Amino acid sequence: MRRDELTANLAAVRTRIERACDAAGRDPAEVTLIVVTKYFPVSDVLLLHDLGVRDFGENRDQEAGPKFGEARSELRRRGGDDLTLHFIGQLQSNKAGHVAAYADVVQSVDRSKLVGALSRGADHAGRPLAVLLQVSLDGDTARGGVLPEHALELADEVVAHDALTLKGVMAVAPLGAAPDESFRRLRDVADGIRSQHVDADWISAGMSGDLEAAVLNGATHLRVGTAILGSRPSLL
Repeated sequence: MRRDELTANLAAVRTRIERACDAAGRDPAEVTLIVVTKYFPVSDVLLLHDLGVRDFGENRDQEAGPKFGEARSELRRRGGDDLTLHFIGQLQSNKAGHVAAYADVVQSVDRSKLVGALSRGADHAGRPLAVLLQVSLDGDTARGGVLPEHALELADEVVAHDALTLKGVMAVAPLGAAPDESFRRLRDVADGIRSQHVDADWISAGMSGDLEAAVLNGATHLRVGTAILGSRPSLL
């Protein structure tokens, strides 16, 4: 039964987080679990919500908008829409306005053009939008991410827009790199931004395979998909 599978997997991941926090001398309450539901159906989102999950991640606009529109409609029918949707994928500026209309957080802001597009989209939608700067830890900006040396400049641009709220930074550990070293570098970037923007205290780092290293290096948000939902199905 799918509910039983999700219950067991969610419990296992939460146990890993608790153990990682214990090893790092941190309170598990400091860490938010974002369940990445890419390619999985609305029924899984609703089951996870029943199991206490409130933060969800998606990275494809064409999937996320309709899926979470349906999920929120069903939750409102049941009496409450209290989920938070994090858009975590690379985003083209021509789609930014659409994403700003339904996402609560965009974690993949990495260039000035995208900052402006998201701000206009949020203004048009009449809703505030929280954003994180995606940081490139391997120097390959083609894969998404602002270079660490330009992150503070981009942060300054975000805070100049009233429709946007800078929450912190996000990164993916580069393939083949030691996660601990990568996340330590991300924490350094986060500290530099927070020295100028004190409320930008989120560090989104760590996935199914490296969440322990992320917690050790100060992650406040973990993006976990496979360890909870299983192998991704074919494209919807």
